[in-house]
Amino acid sequence: MLKSLLVLAAGLGMSTLVMAAGPVAGEDYKVLDEPVKTEVPDGKIEVNEVFWYGCPHCYALEEPLNAWVDELPDDVAFQRIPATMGDTWTKHARAFYAAKELGIQKEMHSDFFDAIHEKGQRLTEPDDIAEFFTHYGVSKDDALDALESFGVKSQINRANAKMRSYKIMGVPALIVDGHYVITPSSAGSLENMPKIADALIDKVRSERNE
Repeated sequence: MLKSLLVLAAGLGMSTLVMAAGPVAGEDYKVLDEPVKTEVPDGKIEVNEVFWYGCPHCYALEEPLNAWVDELPDDVAFQRIPATMGDTWTKHARAFYAAKELGIQKEMHSDFFDAIHEKGQRLTEPDDIAEFFTHYGVSKDDALDALESFGVKSQINRANAKMRSYKIMGVPALIVDGHYVITPSSAGSLENMPKIADALIDKVRSERNE
């Protein structure tokens, strides 16, 4: 019995040491062979979430992620990138960037998720998306114009290129400083993703200050 307790204590001690050492490259997160250039000003640390509105895991991550984002320090810049891995994905990416162009993205983001996952709406057709946008003070004609605008198409192309550079195979994913990729699988759970991102933000900050 005593021997078993000693073995258990030793195991717990080792786990504590591993946790104290921080997340492990290749296990808790992936290191990109070629870092992707970041696009945030003033030397801030960029953190991007790659997501899809139709993804139930992305939807489940929303609550813990939003709480985490609300507490980010001033030297961290967070932004979302809609994934474009298929036709429906791209239609939802178009809605995301059209909402941004119309100035309603922050208002409609969570509601768009809710409409798909709680109310069973597909929101893939331009008319349906435009109608959804009218609830935020936007005319249907303006919404349709934004969905087909050159600016929105350009942003979708850039999102697609960036996603490929990140070598993303699924969503959700968090990318820290264009260098480190965190997935639910590597993190062990959705809730752990922001925690590992915190450790990597500290790592980037420390390396910059050396």
